[in-house]
Amino acid sequence: MSISFYNTLSRKIEPFEPLRPGHVTMYTCGPTVYDYFHIGNARSFVMADVIRRYFEYRNYQVKFVMNITDIDDRIIKKAIDNTSSFADVAGKYTNAFLEDTAKLGINPASIHPRATEHMDEIIGHIADLVKTGAAYEVEGDVYFSVDAFPDYGKLSGKKLEDLIAGARVETNTNKRNPADFALWKAAKRGEPYWPSPWGNGRPGWHIECSAMSQKHLGDTFDIHAGGNDLIFPHHENEIAQSEALTHKPLAKYWIHFGFLNIDKEKMSKSLGNFLTARDILKNYSAEAIRFFYFQTQYRSPINFSAEGLEAATKGLQKLDGLMQSLATAPDGNNAFDIAPYEARFIAAMDVDFNSPAAFGVFFDLVRDVNSELRKQSGLTPEAKSAVLSFLGRTAGNVFGVLSGKQNSEGSGKDIADLVEFIISVRSKIRAEKLWTLSDFIRDGLLELGISLEDGKTGTTWKRN
Repeated sequence: MSISFYNTLSRKIEPFEPLRPGHVTMYTCGPTVYDYFHIGNARSFVMADVIRRYFEYRNYQVKFVMNITDIDDRIIKKAIDNTSSFADVAGKYTNAFLEDTAKLGINPASIHPRATEHMDEIIGHIADLVKTGAAYEVEGDVYFSVDAFPDYGKLSGKKLEDLIAGARVETNTNKRNPADFALWKAAKRGEPYWPSPWGNGRPGWHIECSAMSQKHLGDTFDIHAGGNDLIFPHHENEIAQSEALTHKPLAKYWIHFGFLNIDKEKMSKSLGNFLTARDILKNYSAEAIRFFYFQTQYRSPINFSAEGLEAATKGLQKLDGLMQSLATAPDGNNAFDIAPYEARFIAAMDVDFNSPAAFGVFFDLVRDVNSELRKQSGLTPEAKSAVLSFLGRTAGNVFGVLSGKQNSEGSGKDIADLVEFIISVRSKIRAEKLWTLSDFIRDGLLELGISLEDGKTGTTWKRN
């Protein structure tokens, strides 16, 4: 079975056929570094990370590029507001981005290109567009002519005549067409600038991504990804300015991630519900946040709430609990066939990266393995090892949701010995008929995820 997923460009699910067998070239739009990135951005970054990891799990070699936009109107405004340089602002928030993505368990890109390090490529791309007549210069500004690209709108489905009709009254009168967009902006007083054939200035946002993606991945690459909010105008403009020059597809497949709301409302600073990834990481683990994202398919909108994060935390505890149980359970005689679970996992992820269905496989595994562990006959060392290996390769390596707490908070044997000691103390208390204290110990252990079962032959325990 091959991997297939929804291609925004064709508006249908298509089988993945890489440009080069066994290899994937993938570009994802990264941050504009003027502030800490918010949890909607975090969802896109995490989902792109998982898609990259899944290709690697399926034995593809992946070249993954995520850019950093370190020159932009918002960076300049932040610098002016803070009476600092644009380089200081960009440097501060670039470092913060790299720190916070690492805390979220996002693997570093193969390359993190920065716009300011690619001025030669950007200026060269613009100059070539001017030569072909697809772009034009007016008083130091350079614009892309949408009329030069007949397929404009093919990604978003927007029609050029509608865009022109809906243009704002204050449209720049220097443009030949209201829908034309800036490739190069003439420098204003106090702004950073670079020399160019059209005078001192800086690039527009869209051209930066075209220049960086094509430098590192070629004129055409396999996958371009980003949030739904980037489909128009950013990705639409990338296609136009790239394909007008090369006459080749920029990317074969386009993947876009759904919007994120906060308690069913659009996230907005004005509403006071704007949350950064850095904020959330103060109260929840990276594994719980990732677990939460994966409960919804990547293309669908997701509602971010405290209740959702708490539910994700409890779901994560089930997986960690199973890992702990496998590490501490005595060896038994029963085999366990992990192959059907891995086949179901692959079947789920192979069709549009269906993470909710994949997690359904994990929960079925938790139920079935715990059932086997409760039996007196138990599982063989080989069976336990196979389950741990599967979880490590999938929940761990693909989704990045195994916390490893079973190792960091003490060995499984230490925990088991401690519970057995508590049970022995409770047995003495029960012998003296101190029922209230006995129930207090039982209920306290239950809150910690340990269930006690009193029987005729003594008390047994299990992790919930």
